[in-house]
Amino acid sequence: MEIPFTKLHGNGNDFVLIDEYAGTVIPDEMKGQFAALYCDRRFGIGADGVLFLSKPTKKADVRMRVFQPDESEAEMCGNGIRCLAKYAYDKEYVKETCAIQTGAGELGVTVKYKDEECTVTIGMGQPKFIRNEIPATGNGEYHEKIGEFDVYAANTGVPHAVILVDVVDGVDIATAAPPIRHHKTFLHGANVNFVQKTGDNSIRIRTFERGVEDETLSCGTGATASAAVVHHLGYMKGPVHVDTKGGPLTISFDADGAKMEGPAATVFTGEIPF
Repeated sequence: MEIPFTKLHGNGNDFVLIDEYAGTVIPDEMKGQFAALYCDRRFGIGADGVLFLSKPTKKADVRMRVFQPDESEAEMCGNGIRCLAKYAYDKEYVKETCAIQTGAGELGVTVKYKDEECTVTIGMGQPKFIRNEIPATGNGEYHEKIGEFDVYAANTGVPHAVILVDVVDGVDIATAAPPIRHHKTFLHGANVNFVQKTGDNSIRIRTFERGVEDETLSCGTGATASAAVVHHLGYMKGPVHVDTKGGPLTISFDADGAKMEGPAATVFTGEIPF
């Protein structure tokens, strides 16, 4: 048996996509193990996660599920949904404007090409700042002192801790992030973003991702959460230009919530003997 796959990335946040539009390829009980095996960069294909594209169970155009290297399933992934939207558009499963079903709800998507470059805009919904919506213990909005850091938090599809620092490159993320990621106040853990203001409406971030358990080159929900926190605190009006290690994203805000705009690229296709 050979399993076709497509490798894509959004600003260096890379994914293996398995097309299950015509039917199940990997049984649900094996999807986590499959992700752990093929996300490995030495013994597998190498990726930050595996995307499974299928027909929706609701009224959306397609469905996305995301499994991570630790075998867990994430509710949503900002860079991943851009990659999946590009793939679905290229395969003519969806039109330029479509809706994608995720574990965090149905999200509106617009895919545009300029020459060979693909840009995808995602309606991310309203960022959630109240603790029980993150989810975290306590009442009201999240603001905790964890170690030496003042930590804010928002849910932009998945929970994110946001820490404002003077210089992001001065943070030893491998040491600083895990105590925050696993802090007892976060009921299901949290991704951790360190954020540096670089202009009136621009920030630079570095993200330690839950499930990957390491820093990634870019995180779409993390960029959205970081921009949402600085916007919510009144530091920036927006659109907020977010510089990640892998490239730029633009986060804007309107009555419907946050919108994330950024690139998606296909790297290669192949087949897995299985």
